[in-house]
Amino acid sequence: MKIARFLLRKFPLTLLCLALIVYLSLVIDIPETPLDNVALIDKWTHFVMYGGSCAVMWWEYLRCHQRMNWPKMWLYAIIGMMVLGGVIEILQPYVGRSGEWLDFVADAVGVLLGAGIGMMMKKIMWKEH
Repeated sequence: MKIARFLLRKFPLTLLCLALIVYLSLVIDIPETPLDNVALIDKWTHFVMYGGSCAVMWWEYLRCHQRMNWPKMWLYAIIGMMVLGGVIEILQPYVGRSGEWLDFVADAVGVLLGAGIGMMMKKIMWKEH
């Protein structure tokens, strides 16, 4: 229970982003939209969702901590986010959706971009040069 309270207090936006990813990926069936005609819109959506969520995780970490714990950030913000993307792609066929490895690639590239943004935020927020 302490861990849940800690996470809710320190990482509320990250948890919201992750819950939205799971909900949009496994629970609801996305209706067709005019954007379906945009080339690779599904991949762009994965890229933005995972990149944005990773960047939010970095921002919340930097806001609440004074020192960088690189192993934790690599584990949770990078590897953890990529594993989440892979697990969701594996689970999607079981809920009537199609899991695609290119979606996983888009997730991973988004996570790497989000981590890069997080590292830039670190320099700005902690005034490192």
